[in-house]
Amino acid sequence: MDLSPYRTFLIELARESGDFIRPHYRRPGLAVDTKADASPVTLADRGAEELMRALITAKFPTHGIIGEEFGNERAEAEWVWVLDPIDGTKAFITGLPLWGTLIALLHRGQPVLGCIHQPVLRQLMIGDGTTTTLDGVRVHCRPTTRVEDATLLTSDTLNLAKYQNGPACDRLLGRARLVRTWADCYGYLLLASGYADICLDPIMNPWDIAALVPIVRGAGGVITDWQGGAAYPAQSTIAATTPELHAAVVAALAQG
Repeated sequence: MDLSPYRTFLIELARESGDFIRPHYRRPGLAVDTKADASPVTLADRGAEELMRALITAKFPTHGIIGEEFGNERAEAEWVWVLDPIDGTKAFITGLPLWGTLIALLHRGQPVLGCIHQPVLRQLMIGDGTTTTLDGVRVHCRPTTRVEDATLLTSDTLNLAKYQNGPACDRLLGRARLVRTWADCYGYLLLASGYADICLDPIMNPWDIAALVPIVRGAGGVITDWQGGAAYPAQSTIAATTPELHAAVVAALAQG
């Protein structure tokens, strides 16, 4: 399958949306609304998704779109773009640069191409399930095989007990060498480029996960749902740098 035309267009989507988002970052007086699920949203989120949807419709009118802010269009199409204009809006509105734009392309329901774009740091990571690059340079996960040697990242430690097995999560965090909340999409960028070893997200949406699958796999890592099942579609995510580490994490989280 030749993905090169779609890869070129994915880069265009990332750059155009980044140019839109960047002036809103740390802008005084930026309005923050609260959605029905109590998560924040801004003009930057909505405007960037609108822009990307317009570009996709103009370039590939038969393709589908799944987006966080404006729902689904032709979601059963052979090719579907999955958009999260700002993954990590809480970081965005507090001035922390650990957020990014997630863009994925599905073929017959499965992610085949994905990117994490951090437009303030000017970082663009692209994965196709076989290779992953950061700013055009191929990157790899590091070969960590033991939880005790791992840097573990999760977006919000409170969500671990809220949505999954709290005691098991606490025991796993206690075993890790280092635990931090440098997460949302940026945590997966760190994992795929060799700076972290485990990423845990106990609750996820399709637009949170789709781009991460080809990125983690392309860097040599393993990504599944919480029970070790299919990564997409799923409602939770475990990613690790090696099969051995991933198996140890899944086993630890399954303990009563």
